[in-house]
Formats: sequence, structure tokens, C-alpha cells
Amino acid sequence: MKVLVFGHSGQVATELRRRAQSHGVSVIALDRNAADLSDPDACAQLVTQTDAQVVINAAAYTAVDQAEDEPDLAQRVNGDAPGAMARAAAKRGLPFLHISTDYVFDGSGTHPWTSLDPTAPLGVYGRSKLNGETQVIEAGGWHAILRTSWVFSAHGRNFVKTILRLAQNRDHLKIVADQIGGPTPAANIADTLLVIAKTGTTKAGGLFHYSGTPNTSWAGFAGEIVQQAGLDVQIQGIPTSDYPTSAPRPLNSRLDCTRLADIFNIPQPDWKTGLSHVLAELAVGGD
Repeated sequence: MKVLVFGHSGQVATELRRRAQSHGVSVIALDRNAADLSDPDACAQLVTQTDAQVVINAAAYTAVDQAEDEPDLAQRVNGDAPGAMARAAAKRGLPFLHISTDYVFDGSGTHPWTSLDPTAPLGVYGRSKLNGETQVIEAGGWHAILRTSWVFSAHGRNFVKTILRLAQNRDHLKIVADQIGGPTPAANIADTLLVIAKTGTTKAGGLFHYSGTPNTSWAGFAGEIVQQAGLDVQIQGIPTSDYPTSAPRPLNSRLDCTRLADIFNIPQPDWKTGLSHVLAELAVGGD
């Protein structure tokens, strides 16, 4: 099977390229030079011309705070481009897989969000991603939208690498403790997408949630990072109000992942195990 992937060097796209062979899949990964997501029509043309059997969009505008100052660009990349891809895929009968986010919810309450819960994004980034979901659904083809959260890997920019960098010259870090969610290894997201891609239209599509378990806070995540890395760094939990950002963050990012398990038999990954693999790749920690 051949899969067309929008994205190349991002966390999930990198893992898709690395893990495709083990799934018996050939990947054509498009970097920014090959696929400019700020040009939705050009992205649609690439889908129209491909000889791949499945299309995966693993690219996005992910600068949450910067999106507040660039709403039009965020909308084109996160909303209009996936919509154009999905419509082109639907016309050709190609399954379309798309990555979304917990930021489509307002973060209220403490219950894990299901795919049936009402959405109410707090900022530009979440609104642009929700619009992308809407356009993918309205395209009318077979699709799977995978909402995920707190993605990390040994590649690109992410929380794990930030904590490791800060811990090199500090013995004390203040980390937000009242935002709760599931850290999710990019490798597991890639495996999930590849399993869905191979199964395709033989099973129900639609909206799915996928995040790591157990749920924790950013402070709890940081504590596990420094512990596994063998770093003598104290983590102090602070409220979100003590760490103001341009874009508001949801306090509750817990995701109910039972629909994915029921339909595709894909369980939630243990993020602590995923973290150990990432640290090993980065040659950090261990005995």
C-alpha cells in the first residue's frame, strides 16, 4: 500500500516515515517545498495527481500563541487546506486521515471528552483546527479524524526536549499543574494512523480520540521526565494564572479514547514507556 503524507519533518510525519516499512506501507512524504499548506488549491491538486491509495494530513500550523496574531494563516493551513485535500480525496474515493487536537474543547469540567461532546475552542488555533474538522467531514468521503494531545518525540520542538534543555542549567523549575491531559508519543500516533490506513473503509470512520495514559499535569509530566533522565531538578507546580500566555489553554484535556479501541482495537499508549524510548533515542538517562 502507498500512502501520501502531507508533512515531512514534523513529529508525527517523521515517525510515519520511520515506521511505515514495519507496517508494509510505502510513504510519500511531502515537505513544505512540495506542499505549501497556505495554498489549499495546490494541496488539492497533489491529491488529485497521486497514485497513493490513502492520504494522511500530518501537517499543521501549531504555533498556538502566534496564531492569535496570524488568524488568516492559521485558518488557511489548519482549516482550508485539509478541507481542500479531503474534497479531492473524496472525489477519487481515497480514505483521508487527519490529525486534530484537544484544543477544540473549552477545557471545562474534569470528565474525559468524547467525540460526541460539544466543541468550544478558546483561541484561534483551536478554532482553525475545528474548522478543518468540519470541512473534512463535509467533504463527504471516508475519513478518520484523530484528535490527540501533548505530542512528544525525539524530533522537533516539544515539552520533553524543552524540559531537558531547561534542566541542564537549573535545579528548580516552575511548571503548570492545573492543566490535565494525556501526553502522547508521536510514534504511537504514527502506528495508529498506519493501522487505520491499512484497515481503511472496511470499518467505520469519523471522529476518534487518542492520547496517552495515565492522565497527568504538565508538572507531573515534567517530574517524570527529570526522574527518568536522572536529573536532580525540583519541579514546583504552579497554577495557569501564574504563567500567562497569548492564547488560553484548556485546563481539561482528558480524552475518552474508547471509540478507537472499540472499532480498531487500538488501546491508549503508556506514555511513560514512550518517554523512556524517546530518552533512549536522545541518549539521556538510563543506568
